[in-house]
Amino acid sequence: MAKREQWASRTAFFLAATGSAIGLGNIWRFPYICFKYGGGAFLIPYLVALFSAGIPLMILEFSLGHKYQLSAPLALAKVHKNLEWLGWFALLVAFGIVAYYTVIMGWCFNYMFHSIKLSWGENTGGFFYEKFLALSKNVFTIGSIRPLIFAGLIATWIWIVLSVWKGAKTVGKVVYVTVTLPWLCLLIFVIRGLTLPGAIDGLSYYLTPNFAALKDPKVWLAAYSQVFFSLSIGFGVMIAYASFLPKKSDIVNNAFLVSLADAGTAFAGGLAVFSTLGYYAHTTGLSVPDVVKSGPSLAFITYPTIISLLPFACSFFGILFFLMLLTLGVDSAFSLVEAGTAGIIDKWKKKRIPINFAFGIAAVIAGLIFTTKAGLYWLDIVDYFMSNFGLVIVALLECIFLGYLYREKGIVALREHANSVSEIKVGKWWEICIKVVTPIALIILLVLTVIERIKGAYENYPRLAEFLGGWLILIAFFVVAIILNRVRSKGG
Repeated sequence: MAKREQWASRTAFFLAATGSAIGLGNIWRFPYICFKYGGGAFLIPYLVALFSAGIPLMILEFSLGHKYQLSAPLALAKVHKNLEWLGWFALLVAFGIVAYYTVIMGWCFNYMFHSIKLSWGENTGGFFYEKFLALSKNVFTIGSIRPLIFAGLIATWIWIVLSVWKGAKTVGKVVYVTVTLPWLCLLIFVIRGLTLPGAIDGLSYYLTPNFAALKDPKVWLAAYSQVFFSLSIGFGVMIAYASFLPKKSDIVNNAFLVSLADAGTAFAGGLAVFSTLGYYAHTTGLSVPDVVKSGPSLAFITYPTIISLLPFACSFFGILFFLMLLTLGVDSAFSLVEAGTAGIIDKWKKKRIPINFAFGIAAVIAGLIFTTKAGLYWLDIVDYFMSNFGLVIVALLECIFLGYLYREKGIVALREHANSVSEIKVGKWWEICIKVVTPIALIILLVLTVIERIKGAYENYPRLAEFLGGWLILIAFFVVAIILNRVRSKGG
């Protein structure tokens, strides 16, 4: 049996796991959620969610991958043979996410070049929706593929495939650049933002505590939601990455470090975003709440406007901003690919390089719909269902299966393993978090989301579009996962 590949060092693993956790959401989701749900006071429920659910789940997935030295499907199969399907379902959800995530990275590639001449002009919204995306009137008016977006997608996949060329060996080298570079860029944006006129106004909106908001259950659910979506839990990524660790690696310490690094980056992202939004409000005469956006609107409409308004070096800061987004995104993207290829290699003992190419080609084909004139609509729908149902279901079932149904080989064995290699020991508090706190939070999130969808379609899209881009994909992933569970492995 061939020796399993390993990380070159603990630092390489830390950077890779942290790079996977840190992504676009740290810049364009966390600051907005924090602002919306109590400002500085939101940090209280966020930290509670991080320590009661995020870190315990991270310890769980690290322990699972490290103990069995296998990727998600076969590691779960070691707990019980009928659990392999859950690992495949997690990897399929990851595939669904990387198919559209890489298209967004393709946008960043394009905008990095648009930054040179500030091609978006004064009407950044019109440029993004009408000229760049050529957005169609509705979700079913698909239209043609946008050549520049497709070119950006191909460039992204070339970068990803080269990054995972030899698995942990190449990933461990690439992350020294792709994780440290965005941190450096972010530091530059924080310093630049804090020196701009109006920065204090933006930061006051971001951080002024509204403790009355803590009485609202939605604030606490938003905190748990942000933690689940931010840490790359439920993708199978952390299980795969931990499987490449040497046998005596500290599990608990790594889980804390990666989780806190992700949280710290999100907070710093808020400082950069809101100080700059304060400058935007100061320059245009608008109030800060009027310019606060989240998601693509922040990155491709609001920020380009701000970049154009900067007193000097506009092109430099434009290129730097989209380079930061690219490097933030690529670590998350190739971690999703690595989790999938590791699962295939573990089960069928195939060679890595052909699997990397096949994965990339399949993802490009799946992502073609997102490069069309209706691509933004379909991206929005698929993203919503993968994040709010796919990941939540995986995390919830991990807690139920490993915490209750297969407890002896699950949470008991994993706790013993984590404590045997870790300086910080996990006690009963960890079991309570996995068996009680996290499942309750996830069930409430899931139930509330289902009720919302019963009341009406997501963002008022046609029900058929919601079904095709959401429910049907999840059902297909479930069926394929069950089939893969029944397929015999090589030599099995």
